[in-house]
Amino acid sequence: MIRIVTDSAADLTAAELSAPGVFVVPLSVTFADGTTQLDDGTMTKDEFFVRLAEDSKLPRTSQPSPASFMQLYEEAAAAGDEVVVITIGQKLSGTYQCAHLAAADVGLQAHIVDSEAASQGEALLVREAVRLRDEEGLTAEEIAAVLEQFKKRVRIVAVVDSLKHLQKGGRLPAAVALVGGALGIKPVLALQDGAIKLVDKGRGRPGALVAMFKQLDALGGVDPRYGYTLLYSDNKQLVAPVHHYMHQNLQLTGGRVAQLGPTIIQGAKLGRIRLAARQTSPRARRPDRPRKGARPLGVGPLTQQARTKCKGGPAQKE
Repeated sequence: MIRIVTDSAADLTAAELSAPGVFVVPLSVTFADGTTQLDDGTMTKDEFFVRLAEDSKLPRTSQPSPASFMQLYEEAAAAGDEVVVITIGQKLSGTYQCAHLAAADVGLQAHIVDSEAASQGEALLVREAVRLRDEEGLTAEEIAAVLEQFKKRVRIVAVVDSLKHLQKGGRLPAAVALVGGALGIKPVLALQDGAIKLVDKGRGRPGALVAMFKQLDALGGVDPRYGYTLLYSDNKQLVAPVHHYMHQNLQLTGGRVAQLGPTIIQGAKLGRIRLAARQTSPRARRPDRPRKGARPLGVGPLTQQARTKCKGGPAQKE
């Protein structure tokens, strides 16, 4: 069997979490008062956003410890199973390095993929890995090779509805947040090359949404075979105009709606946001042969900096 391992930053749904052979390693969240909560579902997302609004500072996320991965690796090795690991982008978290370190310590040939994304962008890779395993019958090495190409076609674009959390997180001076809030300026962000970047801005929600739709168009539109996912933080109603645009303007039916978890909120220093994640190209198929120069990703060399960052039992603060 091929085990597919990811982290809680993927924000998998209950149905995805219950899929056979899918395992999740939780990150943790530390709040302003020093209390720490595992991102394992014991605190609901709604409860997290209530706490976010109450605290004066944004929480910090912590990557899993190598020991969390090692336990899953050891169980897989004992069962004779292969492992594909899909992590939150390494520019957002040290989870990718910890997954590597744990594989090296266990001596397991794990195939580790940096999703270069988070939330449903990462979850899209997990769903594709399950499909490649169950429908295409690919090996773990082949799945990882396909995902390395597949991830380049995933796009995430977001509208930040409030500037106050950017100020809380230190991304925006108080004076700028005050003036921007008074003028109704709303940033449009995109996840590009594994990093969150400002790509545009709009005045008021309608202006920001128009800017986001222009970004989607500039990025190549939406592949109907994969569709799109609309993400929200604390107000589900905010996705309604985006749904309308997808249905009426782009003639796309269906689409997923999901709530963001704490990881991308903290990683981008965001607050209330609306976000669209989508796929831009046809489904990947079984490769005729492995990529040139392809090799297992779980036992590659780590820099001393990465080893220091991941060393130890407790989760390391980002």
